[in-house]
Amino acid sequence: MSHSDWQPSASVDALRARAQLYRHLRQFFAERDLLEVEVPLLATAASTDPHIDSILADCGGRQTYLQTSPEFAMKRLLASGSGAIYSIGKAFRNAESGRKHNPEFTLLEWYRPGFDDHALMDEVAALLGSVLPLADVEKLSYRAVFERHLGIDPHLASVAQLQRLAQAAAQIDWEDDDRDTWLDVLMTHVIEPKLGAGLTLIYDYPESQTALAKVCVDEQGQAVARRFEAYVGGMELANGYWELTDSEEQARRFAADLQTRQRLGLPEYQTDRRLVAALAAGMPDCAGVALGVDRLLMLASGAASIGEVIAFPFERC
Repeated sequence: MSHSDWQPSASVDALRARAQLYRHLRQFFAERDLLEVEVPLLATAASTDPHIDSILADCGGRQTYLQTSPEFAMKRLLASGSGAIYSIGKAFRNAESGRKHNPEFTLLEWYRPGFDDHALMDEVAALLGSVLPLADVEKLSYRAVFERHLGIDPHLASVAQLQRLAQAAAQIDWEDDDRDTWLDVLMTHVIEPKLGAGLTLIYDYPESQTALAKVCVDEQGQAVARRFEAYVGGMELANGYWELTDSEEQARRFAADLQTRQRLGLPEYQTDRRLVAALAAGMPDCAGVALGVDRLLMLASGAASIGEVIAFPFERC
């Protein structure tokens, strides 16, 4: 510990830029008649996603978790008749720290009843274009971006083929029979660095990466997850879905997540029964997206690390 670590890592100008961005975001959504909502940071159910590690918080002897996203609570509001909503608030993910990560971060999330993933992509592009000087905007399917940069169809390539390409690209020699592992390596080590300076919206992910999105059949007859990710200059900024509204399918996916966590030796969490009940009660057909505000500030200010736009990152807490 140094004698100066009481000081913020972000400059006063960076703090002013954050405040200005919040004003801009609120104005953007006010013009579109979205309601700003606030949801709890504490939840009794953690994320079952095997790629996300929740932070446990003991609250008066009751086991709770810091939310990894306001998603589940916001969906309960949608099912209660809130209409289009957005939230700007804190989210938490354990052990995520680095140049672009902090365990505590600011997330902008919004939901649009009546929108599908493509309509929401257009709104994401409008919002980002109002903050950043985008060189261009390109929409590509997951298949198209793999064909462009690797010459393969990611939906049809064998695990062995994906593994060979990933091992060569990342110079790794470990084995894994999970195709999504190799697709992720190829995305992060080959494709992301080659994405242009502008906005790239990638959609129609493999069905195995569906998360909380609907599954539909594309023009090639392939089942795909109706989700998208937004990148600017190769940095992932947002993850969106044409949202799953089927309560039985949601419960099945939660159970599958828990089986995967058990197989991987990860903590097993209680699933969110209230979300399943909200879907059963009737959540409207909608699309939703989560956008990293700290990363957006990094791009807007030219910051090299997230600590330059957060007053007190984890190492200074």
